[in-house]
Amino acid sequence: MGDVAVGARSGHDGEEHRGRPAGADVPAADSAVTSGNDAGTAEDGMMMDELDQTEGRGSGGSAPAQRKQRSFWKELPILIGIALVLALLIKTFLVQAFSIPSDSMQDTLQQGDRVLVDKLTPWFGSKPERGEVVVFHDPDDWLAGEPTANPNALQTVLSWIGLMPSAEEKDLIKRVIGVGGDTVECKGTGPLLVNGKPLDDASFVYPGNTPCTVDDVGGQFKVKVPEGYLWVMGDHRQNSRDSRYNQSDKNHGMVPVDKVVGRAIVKAWPITRWGTLPIPDTFDQPGINDQTTASAALTVAPQGVALAGVVPVAVWRRRRSLKAASEAR
Repeated sequence: MGDVAVGARSGHDGEEHRGRPAGADVPAADSAVTSGNDAGTAEDGMMMDELDQTEGRGSGGSAPAQRKQRSFWKELPILIGIALVLALLIKTFLVQAFSIPSDSMQDTLQQGDRVLVDKLTPWFGSKPERGEVVVFHDPDDWLAGEPTANPNALQTVLSWIGLMPSAEEKDLIKRVIGVGGDTVECKGTGPLLVNGKPLDDASFVYPGNTPCTVDDVGGQFKVKVPEGYLWVMGDHRQNSRDSRYNQSDKNHGMVPVDKVVGRAIVKAWPITRWGTLPIPDTFDQPGINDQTTASAALTVAPQGVALAGVVPVAVWRRRRSLKAASEAR
């Protein structure tokens, strides 16, 4: 509205005629705008006063309507709605909070801890790596017989927006020991071997536990992890129902990569236990990535045996045919 007032003032051209002689002839058409008679100065002053009085007014001289400030209570539902949408987007695509329900990952994670799980990097093709702590959907009734929580309405809403874990989704949290192509082995009480390399897992295995469990229900094993699968174990080795004890399921104890929700990256609550969840150094030791050596030997060996058997036979047949040809002569 102010622009209109300024524009009207800047278009007033009475100032242009103040320096003209009083008796100068002025075209009639101009006199209607600037008026060149003796009372011109007074009229100019009156016009300026009127402009000053009407400055800032809209068309028709009416005062500009002031925008009413919306009350806090009217804005609060909008703010809550925006916050819920943002929280839902973050939960779906970026980060989600999970609660630790058991002791299977002690001492790394305690029952009741809240962890934040990175859900973003898998969207860019990132795959779980050895040593990572991951959350994954139950691959094949690993949680059969476990009690199901009955959340109240508030807990349901909080789980929907990602501030609490969902009671309907059956998720587990374990450490990745082997990825596709790895050979994982436990003999006696350990150490745990990955591609023939012993893991120094004292920094994360529960104090007093042995790396391997001596039992006849899964604690002793040697497995080859297929591509697209993971072999997972809990840090509390003597109190974790992990890949070792689910080898009779349809995946032979393996976890399909597409069942992984994401990597647990931070212990967020309680605040006294805040900290990151890095990959232990032992998973980066030299030679642990040499997962193809043994399998290559297995695939090449039959070909070598076949070649070793075929060459003598071919030579013998060649000599026999030459001998027959010479006798015929």
